[in-house]
Amino acid sequence: MPKPSRGKLVAAFAAIYIIWGSTYLGILLAIQTIPPLLMAGTRFFIAGLILFALAKRGQYKPATLKQWRNAAIIGLLLLVGGNGAVVFSERMVPSGLAALLVAVVPIWVVLIDWARPRGKKPTLPIIGGLVLGVIGLLVLVNPFSSSSEIRFAGVILLMFGTVSWAGGSVLAQHIDLPKSAALATAIETLAAGVVYLTLSLIMQEPMHLDLASVSAKSIGGMIFLITFGSVVAFSAYVWLLKVSTPAKVSTYAYVNPVVALLLGWTFAGESLSIRTLVASAIIISAVALITVARSSA
Repeated sequence: MPKPSRGKLVAAFAAIYIIWGSTYLGILLAIQTIPPLLMAGTRFFIAGLILFALAKRGQYKPATLKQWRNAAIIGLLLLVGGNGAVVFSERMVPSGLAALLVAVVPIWVVLIDWARPRGKKPTLPIIGGLVLGVIGLLVLVNPFSSSSEIRFAGVILLMFGTVSWAGGSVLAQHIDLPKSAALATAIETLAAGVVYLTLSLIMQEPMHLDLASVSAKSIGGMIFLITFGSVVAFSAYVWLLKVSTPAKVSTYAYVNPVVALLLGWTFAGESLSIRTLVASAIIISAVALITVARSSA
């Protein structure tokens, strides 16, 4: 693939830095009056159709059946396992703290990349970053306190989601995907939408939805997630995985929490305690240390 221009790289990184940081607030608003599975399914199905329409405008080689299967698997790992955990956890964990917990994705990327066949063993600086990240999580979650504001079930769900997202990100580097990033994104997004909508029907969410009770805030959150969160930012992420290194792409993980914490505090009335700020500094420092060490390795 030809080397991308600096302008395209800056725009793509800005998308995953800023837009993805704001999607946590968008999810919080959307699930206030829309059932979570139905919200996610509608979001990704519509976004997938839009992405397919955009992909058809470009010149690309049609995907093989194997590439369709592989892209669908990546979509399930990233958008169902990863994003789905965020959607459900935000009923138990404030949106800003959810973003902070998701910031540990680079930690899992290191461990999964090490565990795979012929994987790369982490260096001492990376191990130091892993230890620092665990310390930050302990400070944030405070599992030894009975008065912690974070429900432990939400933390466990988010940790599952981060493993799924990291696994999908690593796997995407080593399997055969469509050469067109737009087509790969469309397949991944649409596959996630179909799975979500199927689960929503099984759980009978549409039957219990009262359209009159759906708020303008939830609709606005949904539109933002479809257009900016999925079509713009996720497309940028998939493209960056093709033209940059996983270590550089994963730097979004220590920008998103800052954006999400500030937006949650400003618009959703979420608290910013001293412990949260200290944990934020520790976790973001750990992710930065891991990222820099991987980039220079």
